[in-house]
Amino acid sequence: MESAKHAGDVAVAVSRSYGAEVMFTLSGGHVFPLYDGAVHEGMRIVDVRHEQSAVFAAEATARLTRRPGLAVLTAGPGITNGVSGVATAHFNGSPVVVMGGRAPKSRWGSGALQEMDHPPLFESITKLAFTGGGADSIGQDVEMAFRTAIAPHRGPVFLDFYMDHLFSPAPEHEAETLTPSPLEPDPDTLAGIARLLAGAERPVLVLGSDVWMDRAEDAARDFAESLGLPVVPNGQGRGILPAGHRLLATRARGMAFTQADLVIVAGTPLDFRLAYGMFGGRDGAPQAKVVHLADAPSQLATHVETAAAAAGDLSVLFWGLSAACIEAGVTPRSFESWTDRLAEASAAAVAGDAELLASDADPIHPMRIYGELNRVLADDAVVIGDGGDFVSYAGKYIEQRRSGCWLDPGPYGCLGTGLGYAIAARIARPSSQVVLLLGDGAAGFSLMDVDTMVRHRLPVVMVCGNNGIWGLEKHPMQMLYGYDVAAELQPQCRYDQVVTALGGGGELVTSPKEIGPALRRAFDSGVPYMVNIATDPQVAYPRATSGI
Repeated sequence: MESAKHAGDVAVAVSRSYGAEVMFTLSGGHVFPLYDGAVHEGMRIVDVRHEQSAVFAAEATARLTRRPGLAVLTAGPGITNGVSGVATAHFNGSPVVVMGGRAPKSRWGSGALQEMDHPPLFESITKLAFTGGGADSIGQDVEMAFRTAIAPHRGPVFLDFYMDHLFSPAPEHEAETLTPSPLEPDPDTLAGIARLLAGAERPVLVLGSDVWMDRAEDAARDFAESLGLPVVPNGQGRGILPAGHRLLATRARGMAFTQADLVIVAGTPLDFRLAYGMFGGRDGAPQAKVVHLADAPSQLATHVETAAAAAGDLSVLFWGLSAACIEAGVTPRSFESWTDRLAEASAAAVAGDAELLASDADPIHPMRIYGELNRVLADDAVVIGDGGDFVSYAGKYIEQRRSGCWLDPGPYGCLGTGLGYAIAARIARPSSQVVLLLGDGAAGFSLMDVDTMVRHRLPVVMVCGNNGIWGLEKHPMQMLYGYDVAAELQPQCRYDQVVTALGGGGELVTSPKEIGPALRRAFDSGVPYMVNIATDPQVAYPRATSGI
Protein backbone atom coordinates (compact mmCIF):
# COMPACT_ATOMS: atom_id res chain seq x y z
CA MET A 1 0.00 0.00 0.00
CA GLU A 2 1.36 3.39 -0.94
CA SER A 3 1.98 6.00 1.71
CA ALA A 4 2.87 9.69 1.66
CA LYS A 5 6.53 8.77 1.73
CA HIS A 6 8.70 9.13 -1.37
CA ALA A 7 11.40 6.69 -2.46
CA GLY A 8 14.16 8.73 -0.78
CA ASP A 9 12.41 8.43 2.58
CA VAL A 10 12.18 4.67 2.26
CA ALA A 11 15.80 4.28 1.15
CA VAL A 12 17.06 6.21 4.17
CA ALA A 13 14.73 4.44 6.62
CA VAL A 14 16.03 1.04 5.50
CA SER A 15 19.63 2.32 5.68
CA ARG A 16 19.09 3.41 9.28
CA SER A 17 17.67 0.03 10.21
CA TYR A 18 21.01 -1.50 9.14
CA GLY A 19 22.98 0.85 11.39
CA ALA A 20 23.91 3.63 8.96
CA GLU A 21 23.80 6.85 10.98
CA VAL A 22 25.67 9.32 8.75
CA MET A 23 25.26 10.09 5.05
CA PHE A 24 28.47 11.33 3.42
CA THR A 25 27.86 13.20 0.20
CA LEU A 26 28.55 16.13 -2.12
CA SER A 27 25.41 17.97 -3.12
CA GLY A 28 23.78 16.96 -6.41
CA GLY A 29 20.26 17.33 -7.76
CA HIS A 30 19.92 13.72 -8.84
CA VAL A 31 19.87 12.61 -5.20
CA PHE A 32 17.82 15.38 -3.54
CA PRO A 33 15.13 12.89 -2.34
CA LEU A 34 17.81 11.01 -0.39
CA TYR A 35 18.74 14.25 1.38
CA ASP A 36 15.06 14.92 2.06
CA GLY A 37 14.76 11.41 3.43
CA ALA A 38 17.75 12.00 5.72
CA VAL A 39 16.07 15.13 7.09
CA HIS A 40 12.80 13.27 7.67
CA GLU A 41 14.51 10.24 9.25
CA GLY A 42 16.96 12.19 11.43
CA MET A 43 20.11 10.96 9.67
CA ARG A 44 23.15 13.22 9.88
CA ILE A 45 24.36 14.62 6.53
CA VAL A 46 28.06 15.48 6.13
CA ASP A 47 28.79 17.18 2.83
CA VAL A 48 32.39 17.15 1.57
CA ARG A 49 34.34 18.96 -1.14
CA HIS A 50 35.19 15.95 -3.33
CA GLU A 51 33.22 12.73 -3.76
CA GLN A 52 36.29 10.59 -3.07
CA SER A 53 36.25 11.93 0.49
CA ALA A 54 32.60 10.94 0.89
CA VAL A 55 33.36 7.32 0.03
CA PHE A 56 36.56 7.26 2.09
CA ALA A 57 34.60 8.64 5.05
CA ALA A 58 31.91 5.98 4.63
CA GLU A 59 34.61 3.31 4.47
CA ALA A 60 36.36 4.58 7.60
CA THR A 61 33.01 4.64 9.39
CA ALA A 62 32.53 0.98 8.54
CA ARG A 63 36.04 0.09 9.70
CA LEU A 64 35.80 2.00 12.99
CA THR A 65 32.22 1.18 14.00
CA ARG A 66 31.92 -2.25 12.33
CA ARG A 67 28.57 -1.13 10.95
CA PRO A 68 27.93 -0.37 7.28
CA GLY A 69 28.97 3.03 5.96
CA LEU A 70 26.84 5.07 3.56
CA ALA A 71 27.92 7.42 0.77
CA VAL A 72 25.52 9.17 -1.62
CA LEU A 73 26.87 10.43 -4.94
CA THR A 74 25.18 12.38 -7.67
CA ALA A 75 25.10 11.07 -11.24
CA GLY A 76 27.96 10.96 -13.76
CA PRO A 77 31.12 12.68 -12.51
CA GLY A 78 29.91 12.50 -8.93
CA ILE A 79 29.95 8.75 -9.17
CA THR A 80 33.15 8.42 -11.21
CA ASN A 81 34.91 10.60 -8.62
CA GLY A 82 34.08 7.95 -6.04
CA VAL A 83 35.59 4.98 -7.88
CA SER A 84 38.92 4.98 -6.00
CA GLY A 85 37.08 4.99 -2.70
CA VAL A 86 35.00 1.99 -3.73
CA ALA A 87 38.13 0.16 -4.92
CA THR A 88 39.80 0.83 -1.57
CA ALA A 89 36.74 -0.52 0.27
CA HIS A 90 36.85 -3.60 -1.97
CA PHE A 91 40.46 -4.41 -1.13
CA ASN A 92 39.86 -3.71 2.57
CA GLY A 93 36.69 -5.79 2.79
CA SER A 94 34.76 -2.80 4.14
CA PRO A 95 30.94 -2.98 4.20
CA VAL A 96 30.05 0.22 2.38
CA VAL A 97 26.88 1.00 0.45
CA VAL A 98 27.29 3.67 -2.21
CA MET A 99 24.00 5.04 -3.53
CA GLY A 100 24.09 6.98 -6.75
CA GLY A 101 21.77 9.17 -8.73
CA ARG A 102 20.94 8.37 -12.34
CA ALA A 103 19.42 10.36 -15.19
CA PRO A 104 15.60 10.03 -15.35
CA LYS A 105 14.12 6.83 -16.73
CA SER A 106 11.63 8.88 -18.69
CA ARG A 107 14.50 10.58 -20.58
CA TRP A 108 16.91 7.65 -20.73
CA GLY A 109 18.67 7.40 -24.06
CA SER A 110 17.94 10.96 -25.13
CA GLY A 111 21.06 12.61 -23.73
CA ALA A 112 19.94 13.87 -20.34
CA LEU A 113 22.46 15.64 -18.11
CA GLN A 114 25.09 13.21 -16.80
CA GLU A 115 23.35 10.20 -18.33
CA MET A 116 25.61 7.23 -17.78
CA ASP A 117 25.24 3.54 -17.01
CA HIS A 118 27.25 3.35 -13.80
CA PRO A 119 27.04 -0.27 -12.54
CA PRO A 120 29.40 -1.72 -15.18
CA LEU A 121 32.15 0.56 -13.82
CA PHE A 122 31.87 -1.13 -10.44
CA GLU A 123 31.35 -4.78 -11.28
CA SER A 124 34.96 -5.81 -10.62
CA ILE A 125 35.36 -3.84 -7.37
CA THR A 126 32.07 -4.52 -5.59
CA LYS A 127 30.18 -7.51 -4.31
CA LEU A 128 27.17 -6.24 -6.24
CA ALA A 129 26.49 -3.28 -8.54
CA PHE A 130 22.98 -2.69 -9.84
CA THR A 131 20.24 -0.20 -10.66
CA GLY A 132 17.12 -0.06 -8.52
CA GLY A 133 14.01 -1.53 -10.11
CA GLY A 134 11.70 1.36 -9.30
CA ALA A 135 9.98 3.25 -6.51
CA ASP A 136 7.86 0.23 -5.58
CA SER A 137 10.94 -1.95 -4.98
CA ILE A 138 13.28 0.60 -3.43
CA GLY A 139 12.96 -0.85 0.08
CA GLN A 140 13.86 -4.34 -1.10
CA ASP A 141 16.69 -3.00 -3.29
CA VAL A 142 18.29 -1.06 -0.44
CA GLU A 143 17.89 -3.99 1.93
CA MET A 144 19.60 -6.29 -0.57
CA ALA A 145 22.46 -3.81 -0.87
CA PHE A 146 23.06 -3.70 2.89
CA ARG A 147 22.63 -7.44 3.41
CA THR A 148 25.14 -8.13 0.67
CA ALA A 149 27.67 -5.61 2.04
CA ILE A 150 27.71 -7.08 5.56
CA ALA A 151 27.70 -10.78 4.63
CA PRO A 152 31.09 -12.55 4.80
CA HIS A 153 33.35 -11.64 3.15
CA ARG A 154 32.30 -8.01 3.65
CA GLY A 155 32.69 -5.44 0.92
CA PRO A 156 31.17 -2.52 -0.98
CA VAL A 157 27.90 -2.51 -2.91
CA PHE A 158 26.89 0.08 -5.50
CA LEU A 159 23.23 0.89 -6.13
CA ASP A 160 21.92 3.70 -8.30
CA PHE A 161 18.39 4.99 -8.84
CA TYR A 162 16.69 6.71 -11.73
CA MET A 163 16.04 10.28 -10.67
CA ASP A 164 12.31 10.19 -11.41
CA HIS A 165 11.97 6.96 -9.40
CA LEU A 166 13.54 8.62 -6.37
CA PHE A 167 11.03 11.47 -6.47
CA SER A 168 8.06 9.09 -6.75
CA PRO A 169 5.83 7.87 -3.89
CA ALA A 170 6.99 4.55 -2.46
CA PRO A 171 5.56 1.97 -0.07
CA GLU A 172 7.10 1.67 3.37
CA HIS A 173 9.38 -1.32 3.86
CA GLU A 174 9.99 -3.20 7.09
CA ALA A 175 13.58 -4.38 6.90
CA GLU A 176 14.34 -7.73 8.51
CA THR A 177 18.00 -6.83 9.29
CA LEU A 178 18.96 -10.45 9.80
CA THR A 179 22.47 -11.12 11.09
CA PRO A 180 24.36 -13.38 8.68
CA SER A 181 24.65 -16.91 10.06
CA PRO A 182 28.25 -17.61 11.18
CA LEU A 183 30.16 -19.99 8.97
CA GLU A 184 31.32 -22.92 11.07
CA PRO A 185 34.90 -24.13 10.41
CA ASP A 186 35.58 -27.81 9.79
CA PRO A 187 36.61 -29.52 13.09
CA ASP A 188 38.96 -31.95 11.34
CA THR A 189 40.83 -29.04 9.76
CA LEU A 190 41.20 -27.37 13.16
CA ALA A 191 42.56 -30.60 14.60
CA GLY A 192 45.11 -30.74 11.78
CA ILE A 193 46.24 -27.16 12.50
CA ALA A 194 46.62 -28.05 16.17
CA ARG A 195 48.88 -30.96 15.19
CA LEU A 196 50.98 -28.55 13.12
CA LEU A 197 51.38 -26.33 16.16
CA ALA A 198 52.26 -29.32 18.32
CA GLY A 199 55.11 -30.10 15.93
CA ALA A 200 56.36 -26.54 15.56
CA GLU A 201 59.25 -24.91 17.41
CA ARG A 202 59.08 -21.36 16.06
CA PRO A 203 55.45 -20.42 15.26
CA VAL A 204 54.19 -16.91 14.53
CA LEU A 205 50.59 -15.68 14.53
CA VAL A 206 49.64 -12.83 12.16
CA LEU A 207 46.44 -10.97 13.07
CA GLY A 208 44.93 -8.91 10.24
CA SER A 209 42.11 -6.43 9.77
CA ASP A 210 39.35 -8.99 9.43
CA VAL A 211 40.00 -10.18 12.98
CA TRP A 212 38.87 -6.74 14.14
CA MET A 213 36.06 -6.48 11.59
CA ASP A 214 34.76 -9.93 12.61
CA ARG A 215 34.70 -8.83 16.29
CA ALA A 216 37.16 -11.62 17.02
CA GLU A 217 39.83 -9.55 18.78
CA ASP A 218 39.14 -11.03 22.23
CA ALA A 219 39.12 -14.60 20.93
CA ALA A 220 42.36 -13.95 19.03
CA ARG A 221 44.11 -12.48 22.06
CA ASP A 222 42.96 -15.38 24.25
CA PHE A 223 44.26 -17.86 21.67
CA ALA A 224 47.66 -16.17 21.46
CA GLU A 225 48.05 -15.81 25.23
CA SER A 226 46.85 -19.30 26.08
CA LEU A 227 49.50 -20.82 23.80
CA GLY A 228 52.25 -18.23 24.18
CA LEU A 229 52.29 -17.45 20.44
CA PRO A 230 54.33 -14.48 19.18
CA VAL A 231 52.06 -12.07 17.31
CA VAL A 232 52.73 -9.77 14.35
CA PRO A 233 49.73 -7.48 13.71
CA ASN A 234 48.73 -6.32 10.25
CA GLY A 235 46.39 -3.42 9.39
CA GLN A 236 43.56 -3.16 11.89
CA GLY A 237 44.95 -6.12 13.74
CA ARG A 238 47.17 -3.54 15.42
CA GLY A 239 46.29 -3.07 19.08
CA ILE A 240 44.69 -6.49 19.61
CA LEU A 241 47.81 -7.12 21.65
CA PRO A 242 48.59 -3.71 23.16
CA ALA A 243 51.92 -1.95 22.91
CA GLY A 244 54.43 -3.49 25.31
CA HIS A 245 52.75 -6.89 25.41
CA ARG A 246 55.29 -9.66 25.96
CA LEU A 247 54.07 -11.59 22.87
CA LEU A 248 54.01 -8.62 20.50
CA ALA A 249 56.76 -9.16 17.92
CA THR A 250 56.26 -6.08 15.73
CA ARG A 251 59.80 -4.84 16.31
CA ALA A 252 61.22 -8.31 15.58
CA ARG A 253 59.08 -8.83 12.49
CA GLY A 254 61.98 -9.62 10.15
CA MET A 255 63.42 -12.23 12.48
CA ALA A 256 59.98 -13.70 13.16
CA PHE A 257 59.15 -14.20 9.49
CA THR A 258 62.56 -15.35 8.29
CA GLN A 259 63.19 -17.85 11.11
CA ALA A 260 59.66 -19.16 11.71
CA ASP A 261 58.86 -22.78 10.94
CA LEU A 262 55.07 -22.23 11.08
CA VAL A 263 53.16 -19.00 10.32
CA ILE A 264 49.42 -18.80 11.02
CA VAL A 265 47.91 -15.87 9.12
CA ALA A 266 44.43 -14.86 10.24
CA GLY A 267 42.14 -12.29 8.68
CA THR A 268 44.37 -10.88 5.96
CA PRO A 269 45.49 -11.98 2.49
CA LEU A 270 48.89 -13.49 1.78
CA ASP A 271 49.84 -10.51 -0.34
CA PHE A 272 52.93 -8.33 -0.86
CA ARG A 273 52.74 -7.11 2.75
CA LEU A 274 53.38 -10.69 3.92
CA ALA A 275 55.94 -11.82 1.34
CA TYR A 276 53.12 -13.48 -0.64
CA GLY A 277 53.03 -16.19 2.00
CA MET A 278 56.68 -17.24 1.56
CA PHE A 279 58.18 -17.29 5.07
CA GLY A 280 61.37 -18.82 6.46
CA GLY A 281 63.87 -20.29 3.99
CA ARG A 282 66.82 -18.21 5.18
CA ASP A 283 70.35 -19.44 5.97
CA GLY A 284 69.62 -22.97 4.77
CA ALA A 285 66.44 -23.35 6.80
CA PRO A 286 63.37 -24.83 5.08
CA GLN A 287 60.41 -22.72 4.06
CA ALA A 288 57.95 -22.22 6.90
CA LYS A 289 54.66 -24.04 6.78
CA VAL A 290 51.75 -21.62 6.36
CA VAL A 291 48.21 -21.84 7.73
CA HIS A 292 45.63 -19.42 6.38
CA LEU A 293 42.48 -18.51 8.34
CA ALA A 294 39.78 -16.34 6.74
CA ASP A 295 36.20 -15.29 7.35
CA ALA A 296 35.03 -16.75 4.03
CA PRO A 297 36.31 -19.40 1.59
CA SER A 298 36.74 -16.78 -1.14
CA GLN A 299 39.53 -15.17 0.90
CA LEU A 300 41.74 -18.23 1.24
CA ALA A 301 45.00 -18.04 -0.70
CA THR A 302 45.25 -19.97 -3.95
CA HIS A 303 48.58 -18.64 -5.26
CA VAL A 304 50.72 -20.44 -2.67
CA GLU A 305 50.58 -23.92 -1.21
CA THR A 306 49.46 -23.85 2.41
CA ALA A 307 49.81 -26.59 4.99
CA ALA A 308 46.21 -25.99 6.09
CA ALA A 309 43.43 -23.47 5.56
CA ALA A 310 40.14 -22.85 7.32
CA ALA A 311 37.29 -20.42 6.72
CA GLY A 312 34.56 -19.35 9.10
CA ASP A 313 33.55 -16.93 11.79
CA LEU A 314 36.95 -15.95 13.17
CA SER A 315 35.88 -16.02 16.82
CA VAL A 316 34.56 -19.54 16.35
CA LEU A 317 37.79 -20.43 14.55
CA PHE A 318 39.99 -19.23 17.41
CA TRP A 319 37.82 -20.90 20.05
CA GLY A 320 37.88 -24.14 18.10
CA LEU A 321 41.63 -23.96 17.62
CA SER A 322 42.19 -23.34 21.32
CA ALA A 323 40.21 -26.46 22.19
CA ALA A 324 41.99 -28.51 19.52
CA CYS A 325 45.40 -27.35 20.79
CA ILE A 326 44.56 -28.44 24.33
CA GLU A 327 43.68 -31.85 22.91
CA ALA A 328 47.00 -31.91 21.02
CA GLY A 329 48.99 -31.02 24.15
CA VAL A 330 50.20 -27.60 22.98
CA THR A 331 51.23 -25.34 25.89
CA PRO A 332 53.05 -22.00 26.21
CA ARG A 333 56.13 -23.88 27.41
CA SER A 334 56.43 -25.36 23.91
CA PHE A 335 57.59 -22.00 22.52
CA GLU A 336 59.22 -20.23 25.49
CA SER A 337 62.74 -20.13 24.07
CA TRP A 338 61.48 -18.80 20.72
CA THR A 339 59.33 -16.17 22.39
CA ASP A 340 62.28 -15.10 24.56
CA ARG A 341 64.52 -14.73 21.49
CA LEU A 342 61.97 -12.52 19.76
CA ALA A 343 61.50 -10.46 22.91
CA GLU A 344 65.26 -9.91 23.11
CA ALA A 345 65.38 -8.90 19.45
CA SER A 346 62.48 -6.48 20.01
CA ALA A 347 64.20 -4.92 23.02
CA ALA A 348 67.42 -4.53 21.05
CA ALA A 349 65.55 -2.85 18.18
CA VAL A 350 63.87 -0.43 20.58
CA ALA A 351 67.19 0.41 22.21
CA GLY A 352 68.82 0.88 18.83
CA ASP A 353 66.15 3.35 17.75
CA ALA A 354 66.30 5.51 20.86
CA GLU A 355 68.92 7.87 19.45
CA LEU A 356 67.02 8.67 16.24
CA LEU A 357 63.68 9.00 18.04
CA ALA A 358 65.31 11.79 20.07
CA SER A 359 67.55 13.06 17.26
CA ASP A 360 68.43 16.75 17.10
CA ALA A 361 69.54 16.38 13.49
CA ASP A 362 68.83 19.37 11.25
CA PRO A 363 67.12 18.84 8.79
CA ILE A 364 64.69 16.86 10.92
CA HIS A 365 64.81 13.08 10.80
CA PRO A 366 61.24 11.68 10.44
CA MET A 367 61.79 9.37 13.42
CA ARG A 368 62.10 12.37 15.75
CA ILE A 369 58.49 13.24 14.92
CA TYR A 370 57.29 9.84 16.13
CA GLY A 371 59.43 10.08 19.24
CA GLU A 372 57.56 13.28 20.11
CA LEU A 373 54.14 12.05 18.99
CA ASN A 374 54.29 8.91 21.13
CA ARG A 375 54.65 11.13 24.20
CA VAL A 376 51.30 12.86 23.65
CA LEU A 377 49.09 10.11 22.21
CA ALA A 378 46.32 8.85 24.48
CA ASP A 379 45.56 5.15 24.77
CA ASP A 380 42.43 5.48 22.64
CA ALA A 381 43.87 7.86 20.03
CA VAL A 382 42.81 7.09 16.46
CA VAL A 383 45.87 7.31 14.23
CA ILE A 384 45.40 7.58 10.47
CA GLY A 385 48.15 7.18 7.90
CA ASP A 386 47.99 8.68 4.42
CA GLY A 387 51.37 8.71 2.70
CA GLY A 388 54.41 6.72 1.64
CA ASP A 389 57.74 6.86 3.45
CA PHE A 390 56.51 9.14 6.24
CA VAL A 391 53.60 6.85 7.11
CA SER A 392 55.81 3.75 6.83
CA TYR A 393 57.72 5.09 9.82
CA ALA A 394 54.42 5.40 11.67
CA GLY A 395 53.61 1.77 11.00
CA LYS A 396 56.89 0.81 12.65
CA TYR A 397 57.14 3.25 15.55
CA ILE A 398 53.55 3.82 16.64
CA GLU A 399 52.08 0.82 18.41
CA GLN A 400 48.43 0.95 19.40
CA ARG A 401 47.37 0.35 22.97
CA ARG A 402 43.82 -0.54 21.97
CA SER A 403 42.29 -2.31 19.00
CA GLY A 404 40.30 -0.44 16.36
CA CYS A 405 42.45 2.68 16.57
CA TRP A 406 44.52 2.48 13.36
CA LEU A 407 43.53 3.31 9.79
CA ASP A 408 45.64 3.22 6.65
CA PRO A 409 44.67 2.83 2.98
CA GLY A 410 45.28 -0.91 3.07
CA PRO A 411 46.68 -3.09 0.28
CA TYR A 412 45.28 -0.95 -2.55
CA GLY A 413 47.62 1.83 -1.41
CA CYS A 414 45.44 4.72 -2.56
CA LEU A 415 46.71 8.13 -1.47
CA GLY A 416 44.11 10.75 -0.57
CA THR A 417 42.18 8.64 1.94
CA GLY A 418 43.30 10.73 4.89
CA LEU A 419 40.86 13.62 5.08
CA GLY A 420 37.83 11.39 4.54
CA TYR A 421 39.11 8.92 7.12
CA ALA A 422 39.75 11.71 9.62
CA ILE A 423 36.29 13.22 9.14
CA ALA A 424 34.72 9.86 9.86
CA ALA A 425 36.99 9.16 12.82
CA ARG A 426 36.11 12.40 14.53
CA ILE A 427 32.39 11.58 14.19
CA ALA A 428 32.75 7.92 15.20
CA ARG A 429 35.06 8.63 18.16
CA PRO A 430 34.01 12.09 19.42
CA SER A 431 35.95 11.89 22.69
CA SER A 432 39.22 10.46 21.31
CA GLN A 433 42.24 12.17 19.85
CA VAL A 434 42.23 11.90 16.06
CA VAL A 435 45.63 12.26 14.42
CA LEU A 436 46.09 12.29 10.65
CA LEU A 437 49.62 11.61 9.43
CA LEU A 438 50.17 13.01 5.95
CA GLY A 439 53.04 12.84 3.57
CA ASP A 440 53.34 16.10 1.64
CA GLY A 441 52.47 14.19 -1.53
CA ALA A 442 49.30 12.77 -0.01
CA ALA A 443 48.32 16.20 1.33
CA GLY A 444 47.83 17.41 -2.23
CA PHE A 445 45.01 14.96 -2.90
CA SER A 446 42.40 16.04 -0.37
CA LEU A 447 43.48 18.98 1.75
CA MET A 448 40.51 21.06 0.55
CA ASP A 449 38.32 18.91 2.79
CA VAL A 450 39.71 20.79 5.78
CA ASP A 451 36.84 23.08 4.81
CA THR A 452 34.50 20.16 5.58
CA MET A 453 36.07 19.73 9.00
CA VAL A 454 35.71 23.44 9.74
CA ARG A 455 32.08 23.68 8.60
CA HIS A 456 31.06 20.59 10.54
CA ARG A 457 33.19 21.44 13.60
CA LEU A 458 35.41 18.37 13.44
CA PRO A 459 38.77 19.15 15.07
CA VAL A 460 41.59 16.89 13.91
CA VAL A 461 45.35 17.12 14.43
CA MET A 462 47.20 16.79 11.12
CA VAL A 463 50.93 16.10 11.08
CA CYS A 464 52.57 16.56 7.69
CA GLY A 465 55.99 15.07 7.07
CA ASN A 466 57.14 17.55 4.44
CA ASN A 467 60.34 16.50 2.65
CA GLY A 468 59.52 18.24 -0.63
CA ILE A 469 59.69 15.06 -2.73
CA TRP A 470 57.80 11.93 -3.70
CA GLY A 471 60.14 9.92 -1.47
CA LEU A 472 58.71 6.54 -2.36
CA GLU A 473 59.65 7.19 -6.00
CA LYS A 474 62.65 9.53 -5.93
CA HIS A 475 65.04 7.29 -4.03
CA PRO A 476 64.29 4.10 -6.02
CA MET A 477 64.63 6.00 -9.29
CA GLN A 478 68.01 7.33 -8.19
CA MET A 479 69.09 3.81 -7.32
CA LEU A 480 67.87 2.35 -10.63
CA TYR A 481 68.82 5.07 -13.08
CA GLY A 482 71.13 7.48 -11.30
CA TYR A 483 68.60 10.25 -11.80
CA ASP A 484 64.94 10.94 -11.08
CA VAL A 485 62.08 12.68 -12.85
CA ALA A 486 58.56 13.66 -11.76
CA ALA A 487 59.59 13.22 -8.13
CA GLU A 488 60.03 16.80 -6.87
CA LEU A 489 57.59 18.84 -4.80
CA GLN A 490 57.93 22.38 -3.49
CA PRO A 491 60.32 22.38 -0.50
CA GLN A 492 58.66 23.52 2.73
CA CYS A 493 55.38 24.16 0.94
CA ARG A 494 53.04 25.94 3.37
CA TYR A 495 50.29 23.36 3.65
CA ASP A 496 49.68 24.75 7.12
CA GLN A 497 48.66 28.07 5.56
CA VAL A 498 46.13 26.22 3.39
CA VAL A 499 44.59 24.83 6.57
CA THR A 500 44.61 28.29 8.16
CA ALA A 501 43.03 29.87 5.09
CA LEU A 502 40.21 27.31 5.24
CA GLY A 503 39.42 28.25 8.85
CA GLY A 504 41.69 25.92 10.81
CA GLY A 505 45.08 26.50 12.36
CA GLY A 506 48.63 25.48 11.70
CA GLU A 507 52.31 26.21 11.73
CA LEU A 508 55.54 25.29 9.98
CA VAL A 509 58.16 23.52 12.09
CA THR A 510 61.80 23.51 10.98
CA SER A 511 63.62 22.69 14.24
CA PRO A 512 63.36 19.37 16.08
CA LYS A 513 62.97 21.15 19.40
CA GLU A 514 59.82 22.85 18.10
CA ILE A 515 57.97 19.59 17.35
CA GLY A 516 56.75 18.76 20.86
CA PRO A 517 55.39 22.25 21.67
CA ALA A 518 53.72 22.45 18.24
CA LEU A 519 51.96 19.12 18.79
CA ARG A 520 50.68 20.27 22.17
CA ARG A 521 49.34 23.47 20.62
CA ALA A 522 47.60 21.41 17.96
CA PHE A 523 45.84 19.17 20.47
CA ASP A 524 44.83 22.18 22.58
CA SER A 525 43.50 24.22 19.64
CA GLY A 526 40.04 22.68 19.27
CA VAL A 527 40.13 23.22 15.49
CA PRO A 528 41.52 21.33 12.51
CA TYR A 529 45.23 22.07 12.96
CA MET A 530 48.25 21.17 10.87
CA VAL A 531 51.76 20.77 12.21
CA ASN A 532 53.73 21.03 8.96
CA ILE A 533 57.19 19.62 9.67
CA ALA A 534 60.09 20.08 7.23
CA THR A 535 61.99 16.77 7.15
CA ASP A 536 65.26 15.66 5.58
CA PRO A 537 64.69 14.65 1.92
CA GLN A 538 67.85 12.53 1.99
CA VAL A 539 66.37 10.11 4.53
CA ALA A 540 64.57 7.15 2.96
CA TYR A 541 62.56 4.58 4.84
CA PRO A 542 64.57 1.30 4.92
CA ARG A 543 62.12 -0.69 2.87
CA ALA A 544 62.36 -4.42 2.12
CA THR A 545 60.96 -5.36 -1.28
CA SER A 546 60.01 -8.85 -0.06
CA GLY A 547 57.25 -7.59 2.21
CA ILE A 548 59.13 -8.84 5.27
